This record gives sequence, structure tokens and C-alpha cells, in this order.
Amino acid sequence: MLALSAHDWGAIGLTIKLATTVTVLLMLIGTPIAWWLANTQSRFKGVIGAVVALPLVLPPTVIGFYVLIAMGPSGFIGQLTNWLGIGTLAFSFWGLVIASMFYSLPFVVQPIQNAMEAIGRRPLEAAATLRASPLDQFFTVVLPLAKPGFISAMILGFAHTVGEFGVVLMIGGNIPGETQVVSVQIYEHVEALDYAQAHKLSFLMIAFSFVVLLSLYSFQGRFSNLVFHHDKQK
Repeated sequence: MLALSAHDWGAIGLTIKLATTVTVLLMLIGTPIAWWLANTQSRFKGVIGAVVALPLVLPPTVIGFYVLIAMGPSGFIGQLTNWLGIGTLAFSFWGLVIASMFYSLPFVVQPIQNAMEAIGRRPLEAAATLRASPLDQFFTVVLPLAKPGFISAMILGFAHTVGEFGVVLMIGGNIPGETQVVSVQIYEHVEALDYAQAHKLSFLMIAFSFVVLLSLYSFQGRFSNLVFHHDKQK
């Protein structure tokens, strides 16, 4: 059994808390964005889609730097939080949450968007003929049919947040119990030449990543087989 220190367990608990919070918030925010991107004919679709996908190509430190500036006293986030009386969010847990939401956004929006686009217009038009309102169509047609996309989005969003390093280091630094997540804790062990503890935490991260990817691929495989057999029976 891996013997971990209290700081290591604290980093693991904080990482799980961060990933869970970010995933829940991104599912709430990302779903309407994905729905809009999947259905809009607006000329701004490409622009919004590119903005959502930016974290896929930008270095995490670039995202972290600009989010840090935005959270400063002169930034728009910092001015808003100061106006609300909660001060600046840099080097705090909620600062990590906001930065992580920017960084993990495409990993939640794109799977949901792809699943919604795969539904097509015909099921919605059929529901409309039965006098279903747009809200009814979304909850009774879109959500059940796009379920694989939602599950993939939750898994990828959670796992991607767990694996963050550059963004969380830029925004949160390394404050035990507040911003010290697993990836930063591994970095600290390496800096201290404590390779034994770094190995233990790194092994846990590898095992976690493998289990997440295996679960995702297994789920996608089962769903594809289910669709294939359903279409074959028709």
C-alpha cells in the first residue's frame, strides 16, 4: 500500500474537490453553449467555437497569465469581485475554479455539441408536431439521445481538471490546503529531490488516467454496439 503524507492526502482531497466543482459548473454553463453551437446559423458560430476551443492549443501558462491579470485589481474579474466585497480571487480555491473552467471548457462543450449535432432536426420536428415546447423537446428528446455526450463530457472535464498544472500554478501558487493540488504537490516533491513521494503520487495519477480512459472507451464501445444492434433490428 502506498504510504502518503498528510500533505499528499490533502492535495488529493483538494484536487477531487476542485475537479468536482469545475465539472458541475461546466456542465451547467457548457450545455447551453453546446446547444447554441449545435443549432445556430449565426455568422458568429465560428468565432465562438474558436474561442471555446482555444485552450486546446494555447499553453496553460498563457491562459493562467491572462486569467491572473483579469483577477487583479484592475482586471474585469477583480473589479467585479471587489465590487461584490469578496476581494480578488487570485491564489484562492475559487480562483482555481474559474481558471480551471476556462482551461477545461472545450473538453465539456465539444462532446456535448457533437452528440447534439448527431441527433439532427427530425426528432425535434416530430416532437414539435406533438405540441412539445422547446423546453420539453430539450428534456424529453435532446437529453436522452445526447446522454453519451454528456457522460463523456463529465469524464473528460473531471479528468482534465485533475491533470492541470500550469494554470493552477499560475493562479493558485502552492498554498497547502488552499491551492496545493496533486500536480503541484508532485512538482514540490521533485524540487525537494523527494523522488520516492513523487513516484507514489505520479503512479496514482497514471493509474487514475488509465482507469478514466479505459472507462470512457469501454462506455463508447458499448454504446456503439447498442446503436449498431438497434439499427440492425430495424
